Amino acid sequence: MNLWCVFDLASKEQEIAALERRSASSDLWNDPEAARKLMQRMAGLKEWVDTWRGIASRAREVAELADLAIQEGDASIQPSLQQEAASLDEQLRKLELQLVFSGPYDERTAILAVHAGAGGTESQDWAQMLLRMYLRWAERSGYKAQVIDMSTGDEAGLKSALLEVAGRWAYGYLKAERGVHRLVRISPFDASHARHTSFALVEVLPESEGDVEVQVNPDDLRIDVFRAGGHGGQNVQKTSTAVRITHLPTGIVAICQNERSQWQNKETALKVLRARLINLEMKRRQEEQARIKGEHISAEWGNQIRSYVLHPYQMVKDHRTGYETSDTSAVLDGELAPLLEAYLLSTVG
Repeated sequence: MNLWCVFDLASKEQEIAALERRSASSDLWNDPEAARKLMQRMAGLKEWVDTWRGIASRAREVAELADLAIQEGDASIQPSLQQEAASLDEQLRKLELQLVFSGPYDERTAILAVHAGAGGTESQDWAQMLLRMYLRWAERSGYKAQVIDMSTGDEAGLKSALLEVAGRWAYGYLKAERGVHRLVRISPFDASHARHTSFALVEVLPESEGDVEVQVNPDDLRIDVFRAGGHGGQNVQKTSTAVRITHLPTGIVAICQNERSQWQNKETALKVLRARLINLEMKRRQEEQARIKGEHISAEWGNQIRSYVLHPYQMVKDHRTGYETSDTSAVLDGELAPLLEAYLLSTVG
């Protein structure tokens, strides 16, 4: 198979040339937003083409070395060739997976929210376990993750948390996680050691790139400031630095109280608000498409996507793809790649 036909590198190189001609125009920066998008598109295309050209070059070198070793009967080079071939195969696997990313926001930073379900301490502890899982996944995957807001539980765990995962394709990967996550285990909080089922909701939002794509009228916002609270509700700030922003037309609320500066909390809350507004628009479009097609859209809390069973047996199962593994410890420690890949590949076609 000719990879260049499959990935259409020639047309991408033609687009790069056209963008370079446009970038040389003297009036390019008369529209800063359009110029920024053009430069971003050009940089992304160049990175894509350079990556695939580099893989082709490496593959040719491996093939030439293999032919040379066969001709000279040199078996000593075989281990290094096998290692290089395995490295190429892994790089190809990751890049081919990115071909399924077709959404307009897939390349962006992600804002992930975890909400404990009904069940008090049990569900709040489960929400904290999920937050740790995503932090470990980000670390394993080379993404920069930062908790931008958190509401701690009454006794343990957390009621909700907001996590920013920065890096290319973060939203493309993490959108596979939105939905309800179910945990079955022996409760560490139950003296009778009974088995409990806990639920948590995960939201995944694409970060907004500014007011151009999401119009936010300042007159539509109610901004309240209050003192940031610590565990158990005690105040940890003597000044009002926490910020709550309510978008009056939709009722969407964004809160941030992690930073010491009221201005920083306001900027973070606005970032989350814009992301929620993008998500709302995405849902509206999906519902409109479903209405036209006559499809049923289930309520978000009813959309249980994955079960994590720690007792009476060990199993993580994704209900959308059927993928399952008995290595629950690895999954909860951030080894999500097989689950994410199975979901993304299931959306193709």
